[in-house]
Amino acid sequence: MRRARLALLIAGSVFAASPAVAQAQSGNPLNFLDNIFNPGQRQAQAPSAPAPATGASAPLPWTGEDGASGHPLMTAAAIREAAANFDNCVAGLWPDAARRGVSEQNYRDITAGLTPDLRIMDLMDSQPEFTKSIWDYLDILVNENRAAKGREVLEKYKTIFDAAGKKYHVNRYIIASIWGIESNYSTMIGDRDVVRSTATLACIGRRQAYFKDEFLTAVEILHRGDLRREQMKGSWAGAFGPTQFMPTAFKRFAVDGDGDGRRDVVDNPTDLIFSTANNLKKDGWQSGQPWGEEITVPKGFDYMQADRAKSQTMTQWAQMGIKRADGQPLPPGPEKAYLLAPAGSQGPNFLMMQNYRVIMKYNPAEAYALAIGHFADRLSGGPPFVNQWPRHERVLSRAERLEFQQLLVQRGFYKGTPDGQFGSMTREALRSFQASIGAPADGFATSEMLDRLRGR
Repeated sequence: MRRARLALLIAGSVFAASPAVAQAQSGNPLNFLDNIFNPGQRQAQAPSAPAPATGASAPLPWTGEDGASGHPLMTAAAIREAAANFDNCVAGLWPDAARRGVSEQNYRDITAGLTPDLRIMDLMDSQPEFTKSIWDYLDILVNENRAAKGREVLEKYKTIFDAAGKKYHVNRYIIASIWGIESNYSTMIGDRDVVRSTATLACIGRRQAYFKDEFLTAVEILHRGDLRREQMKGSWAGAFGPTQFMPTAFKRFAVDGDGDGRRDVVDNPTDLIFSTANNLKKDGWQSGQPWGEEITVPKGFDYMQADRAKSQTMTQWAQMGIKRADGQPLPPGPEKAYLLAPAGSQGPNFLMMQNYRVIMKYNPAEAYALAIGHFADRLSGGPPFVNQWPRHERVLSRAERLEFQQLLVQRGFYKGTPDGQFGSMTREALRSFQASIGAPADGFATSEMLDRLRGR
């Protein structure tokens, strides 16, 4: 979980990785959906709706309620007990900081006066009643206003993008896309103190082991002088800067692009662009290759093939009758891709390649990665998607999603625990149910499919 867009924000995503995957490899905790669902809370970047970085209203207090996850460390009593021990917890982390080379005086200075931000407990365990459809997410994230800003940024920093491209061989439009979607080009950076946020999460709640490392790394960054305390403002989960680095991601990927002795990914555009390019390169970015391809499938196509685990070469997909969205043949070749059908047989379908998987490492929500890739294409002059989204379909409520999973369990298709969060296991179970009734097995959860499960 590099960027900590934790299960919570991904829980609200239309197409997200399973919570286990999200927690294991995600990056920014909650950037993407945090910007959509809590626009006044942070703002740092991400899958979002513009909210000013300054002048925001005072943060809301903790509700004092149990978290929706049901985790024992997220009960109100456990949160209060851990909060009462917060000072001792922070003091107890000093030996770990010392092993990282942080001086005792600096540790005392950095942590002086820290208090827990308990509102984070609500944000960490929130369960939105309704999610947005993938087309609504794309409408928010990929629009002409943001694209206009992106083109200005690409022109303003052209020489830096040129240099970064020469060194890292990463598509400049992907970097500009991440910058735009994560922070609306530095206008939504977030206003929570990263040290306070990560200290809170290191000592309270259900993710203490993970956030202990983030907190200590944040302290280490300040000790080494790469950033100033006032620059480390971000999301409630600790992501900061225009392209939203978690502290551990900063430590791993940030570079001093202009040689001034500091790795400033907040206010230095050279370091920002170089560091984001370095991140993508180390995650496996393939130079000169697309992230994916919008496609059309032949009539009667078996949507059981729409599975991330069922990669095939472009040549093999072409042999199955798949073409580009404009009707042209797929480019033949050995590169493998998997088929993604975000809205099932009713909406655009895509073949996702290695570079899409790299974007997924940046944030494991499929809706996010699709937005990044598509926005990058639009910035480079590419067209909108050819096929239309099924905008007539309504989004299921959380109660309906829970019922959906419960009915799949009753019928023997779903082996997980119903939680109202639709990930790969739910889609796989739904595809199996659809196949059993002779419907297109596309894994798209609609109100009609819910009625079919109900026996109507």
